Amino acid sequence: MKKRTDQFYLVREDMLPDAMLKTAEAKKILDSGKQYKINEVVKQVDLSRSAFYKYKDGIFPFHTMVKEKIITLSVHLEDQSGALSKLLSTVAQTGANVLTINQTIPLQGRATITLTIETAAMNSDVTVLLKKLESLEPVVKVELIGSGA
Repeated sequence: MKKRTDQFYLVREDMLPDAMLKTAEAKKILDSGKQYKINEVVKQVDLSRSAFYKYKDGIFPFHTMVKEKIITLSVHLEDQSGALSKLLSTVAQTGANVLTINQTIPLQGRATITLTIETAAMNSDVTVLLKKLESLEPVVKVELIGSGA
C-alpha cells in the first residue's frame, strides 16, 4: 500500500482522470445539504462506490484547500506522565487553538488522542506542526484524519 504524503500538487482539471472528476462532483452533491446517500450519488454521476472511496479523501476543489481552518488529528501516545501536556504545549506554541480533545483509556501502554484544532492563527504550516508532534518523545504516531472550514 502506498504511504500517504503531505505533498500536494495543483493540477489542471482537464488533466485529471474521469474517476477523480466524478468523485469531486459526488462530493459536491453530498455537501449540498440535501439528504443523499452515497449509493444514490455515485449512481447519479456514473461512478463505482470503490472509486469514490478511493479518491474521496484525496481530491478537493482548490478554493476549499485555501480556506481550510480546522483539522482533526489522531495521535497515538505512550502512557507516561506529562505526555498529553507535551502534546498540547507543542500545539499551543504554534498558535493553534484546541477545539476538542478526546482520549481513550490507555491500553497496552498507549492511548489514542483525537484532537480538533483551529489553524487560522498558526504561525507555521500544518506540516510543520505534524513534524513537531511526531518528534515528541511520547508520540508514537500522528495522522491527519480530517479537515474543514
